[in-house]
Amino acid sequence: MRGETQDNTADRGPVKPGALPKDSLAVCVACAAVVVAFYFFVPASGWGELSTAGWWKSSWNHENDYEHGFLVPVIMVGLIASQWKKLRELACPGHWSGVLVVLLGCLFYLAGQRTGQPRLTVGGLPMILWGASLFMWGWRAARLLFFPFFFLWLAIPVPEFQQATTRLQILSTKLAQWGSGLFGIETVVRGTQIHSVTDKWKPLGIDEGCGGIRSLMALIMISSVWAYLAPISLWKKALLCLAAFPLAILGNMMRLTSIFVISEYGDYTFAAGTWHDWAGLLLFYPISLVMLLGVHSLLEGGLPWRRPRKKLAVRKVVRPGGEALEVQ
Repeated sequence: MRGETQDNTADRGPVKPGALPKDSLAVCVACAAVVVAFYFFVPASGWGELSTAGWWKSSWNHENDYEHGFLVPVIMVGLIASQWKKLRELACPGHWSGVLVVLLGCLFYLAGQRTGQPRLTVGGLPMILWGASLFMWGWRAARLLFFPFFFLWLAIPVPEFQQATTRLQILSTKLAQWGSGLFGIETVVRGTQIHSVTDKWKPLGIDEGCGGIRSLMALIMISSVWAYLAPISLWKKALLCLAAFPLAILGNMMRLTSIFVISEYGDYTFAAGTWHDWAGLLLFYPISLVMLLGVHSLLEGGLPWRRPRKKLAVRKVVRPGGEALEVQ
């Protein structure tokens, strides 16, 4: 009979919270296998036998000031893992528009392969991943996955940032001279080198790395994750993320100033050697993170972990019988 052959999926009820449809998991594994095959085993056009993933890894080097690049995929996985329980609860029937996003990512991949530009090929990866999640698990889960997937873009070396290195060198040199002057150190700037008027130490040059491009990119990565995790409105998240630019410049000025102060009043060899190598870890990042916390606290109106609780309005209602009832 017709009634006996009908699909009785409606009788199964809604998917329980915390459970992903089995079919979507199978599709997810299949899509992951295809992505791995194309990105890890197909050679990147114009780069010999290097795959796209191989080129990407090789770009995280000192010359590109992207030594922190390997942290981006690790952070992405960590963000998804931290939200996994919520993702399982938000999973719902997928949306067809995810296919369009996947196709756009595939176009980026093909364009990169045809033009020999691995940056385009890598740039399409977040689109493929996010589009697939939208197609399989719907808008609610896709919204939560948008930032972790597109966070991968921060691991792609961008030429425009490299061109800004010279300007940052000049700016850092001027700020370092100004900061040294606050401590009574007389200096003369020649190009990107700072000379001691009293010749107490040899001229110190502000090279490309010291110019702050490395620190800037690392702090942008940190501030964007911080803003994503902070329970604040969207415009405050944007301000917190953009704060990385002035804070990186200010923190780098303090680091460079400390080198000149130690050279003037302490040991030049220690300042130009050991302290120069470790000042970023011991001085720049702690100061920058404290300043980032200050910006976050300013946006929240207090320290984040001491966020004021909303007061509940309580009023008393007297019933006809004389009984008082408190209403919140």
